[in-house]
Amino acid sequence: MLTSTPGAERAHTVAVIAFEGISPFHLSVPCMVFGDDLSRLDVPRYRLLICAERAGLIATMSGFNIEVPHDLSVLDEADTIIVPAWGNPDERPPETLLQALRLAHARGARIVGLCLGAFVLAEAGLLDGRAASTHWVWSEDFARRYPRVKLDQKVLYVDDGDILTSAGTAAAIDCCLHLLRCDHGAEVANRIARRMVVAPHRHGGQAQYIEQPLPPSGGNDPLSAALDWAIAHLDQPLSLDVLADKAAMSRRNFTRRFKQKTGATVAQWLLNHRLASAQRLLETSEHSIDRIAEAAGFGSTVSLRQSFTAAFAVSPAAYRGQFRRA
Repeated sequence: MLTSTPGAERAHTVAVIAFEGISPFHLSVPCMVFGDDLSRLDVPRYRLLICAERAGLIATMSGFNIEVPHDLSVLDEADTIIVPAWGNPDERPPETLLQALRLAHARGARIVGLCLGAFVLAEAGLLDGRAASTHWVWSEDFARRYPRVKLDQKVLYVDDGDILTSAGTAAAIDCCLHLLRCDHGAEVANRIARRMVVAPHRHGGQAQYIEQPLPPSGGNDPLSAALDWAIAHLDQPLSLDVLADKAAMSRRNFTRRFKQKTGATVAQWLLNHRLASAQRLLETSEHSIDRIAEAAGFGSTVSLRQSFTAAFAVSPAAYRGQFRRA
């Protein structure tokens, strides 16, 4: 949640770092998420700053220039600092940038490396001994260069508290929406995701994108139909056998196909969707927590509380108090 700006004293400042040869798309992702006017959703708008080693015109990888209004001095006032995908992982970032990131982290800023931006954070030494993610194409190179980092090659993003890293291009969107969800709750993040026409929360990991994707299903994929059915019936007892039967597959074949499609186990996939359902109900409904536990398929309030607290480090009741809109 946002902790740096009590009340309306000042907006939470997000600084996005630009550099020569940056991808305009990667630069635009945090701008789209954090530059949106959230006042219509009754939450404070972020203060978004774009900065570079030097202010002025910089060239993008797409052949046009952009005007960067700030230099790295604005990082001193940033609550969250985002490094988009670094253009060339073999090119060491300038020491001025690395030192600015170290100082910002030391004073408590939240640091985010999107896609190959994880290389910049690792080069600054911020990821030593910590879990991180980056694009799967560069993961082996990353692991060789930064052996002290606990690289997770399967996930879409890693939230390690004050430092977050993401996998490839679309995962940068996932990571930014996750930050928005942490700051303002699932409903606000879902609204912004709908405006962007993207999924508010993709479950699974990079495993589903490595090598060859699953062949097109022609719109009649029994596995997808079974998963859609499960999401609509989270209040029912669901298991591997139930879903395999719904997809008309053997247990073994379903398990293999499910892992290929989602990059997760059935149990984790179900838990993720049940937690997301509980978040929405806590924010938007008048139901008691007992009723929400039942509707989301946790079976008991105790089970909901244990799973919810383990996932979000806050109880369902405290979450409702924090994010429920008046």
